[in-house]
Amino acid sequence: MKISEILNKKRTLSFEVFPPKRDGAEELGKLLETIGELKALSPDFISVTYGASGTNVRGATEIAAHIKKFGLEPLAHVTGGPSSFKDIDALLDKLDSIGAENILALRGDRPAEYTADYCRDFAHATDLIDYIGRRDFCLGAACYPEGHSESQTLYADLENLKKKRDCGASFFITQMFYDNSYYYRLVNEARRIGITEPIIPGIMPLTSMKNIGRIKAMCGSTIPIELRNMIEVYSACPEAMREVGINYAAYQITDLIAKGAPGVHIYTMNRSENAVEICKRIKSVINEYFKS
Repeated sequence: MKISEILNKKRTLSFEVFPPKRDGAEELGKLLETIGELKALSPDFISVTYGASGTNVRGATEIAAHIKKFGLEPLAHVTGGPSSFKDIDALLDKLDSIGAENILALRGDRPAEYTADYCRDFAHATDLIDYIGRRDFCLGAACYPEGHSESQTLYADLENLKKKRDCGASFFITQMFYDNSYYYRLVNEARRIGITEPIIPGIMPLTSMKNIGRIKAMCGSTIPIELRNMIEVYSACPEAMREVGINYAAYQITDLIAKGAPGVHIYTMNRSENAVEICKRIKSVINEYFKS
């Protein structure tokens, strides 16, 4: 089923996984076990990434096929990056052949050695959305509660969001964030300029100190003072730090749903146990507010 159709009926609960970094039956088996454990949480869809530069695309389509075999809806990430029209056509044909109906269309992060000719046919996400929109896929796009790092202002970024909508995006998923006020500002300003499509908040539990540097490098998300204070106190105790991260993610989600978010997308980093713990702590919220 197309995600836009699900969103018309109910709030969505979804998760994100990525293909194993190493080939092999053992690594694949671990990921399939994770997907099976996520299935027990009754998600509406599971997204699967591949590298911003097009790396591991074969693995990503393979995982999308496995998600279909689990009886779940895959949301396949497709990045323009250095891809050609021919590359994208081949990928779309593969996704179509496995019955995948949903795509998250992204430009992809520019590599450190970026040059002007890096993006050959898809310089922007809008180019990719417009191109894929000629086929019968449901298209989603990314958005950034604190603004994209390459946009001078949030409002310039919102204009790009509107272009994505005009090119065919029917829903949006945000980059991870830890201060819900940025999400509410994004939604309010998007509605003000006429973007009415669902904006699904993306949540990644901050469960270890090593993730902080990675998060800052990936998206520059602000860590609010109350969470920073807890990190300073509990960072020396891994189990306590994990508890802090899971509890804080559960708090974010309950607050977001209370204020009208159309669902929640949890970045699992291929660790189902964190998603399971979060959903356990908000079981009543999920049972009551994510029903069709």
